[in-house]
Amino acid sequence: MSPRHLPADERRAVTVETVVALAGEQNPSEITTATIAERMQLSHGALFRHFPTKEALWGAVMEWVAERLMARIERAVQAEASPLAALEAMFMTHVDFVVEHPGVPRMLFGELQRAEPSAPKRMAQTLLRRYGERVRALLEAGRAAGEIDPALDLAAAATLFVGTVQGLVVQSLLAGDVGRLRGEAPAVLNIYLRGIRRQG
Repeated sequence: MSPRHLPADERRAVTVETVVALAGEQNPSEITTATIAERMQLSHGALFRHFPTKEALWGAVMEWVAERLMARIERAVQAEASPLAALEAMFMTHVDFVVEHPGVPRMLFGELQRAEPSAPKRMAQTLLRRYGERVRALLEAGRAAGEIDPALDLAAAATLFVGTVQGLVVQSLLAGDVGRLRGEAPAVLNIYLRGIRRQG
């Protein structure tokens, strides 16, 4: 079924997924509503019936990213028996998500760099906060389980985890090859885990 014949909720979802796909192909700041409508074979008017402004559409995209990424991470974490294994699963799940949706980090970085406040920027900030809190909770559980160095600075370790994922993503974007993430991530993750693991 073409986008113009979809029910309203489905058309909204397809529009968001179209933006995510376009962000993987070009600079998100250069994506216009005309580009989105053209890709979906819709009129401008049809697009604006579901999203009255571009900011509303970007807000829906950020919401889509947050829901999908955090739900996938939660499933991966719950499937593991130990906090350290859950941290590893979280890291690799995030990497896989970025490989599947390379436009997502571009959009997040773009929103976070905006000087002015906006709903999409607040959503991106909320996602980062929720993500960091999940990492911190796993680190605390790991320390309680005796897997993690009892002297570890948990706040710094959580910041480093997030920064390690982001660093890998930025390197892959600079290289123009997001696929390399899967190959490089395990070795980088092992260095991180070695640094936080309880010795002896």
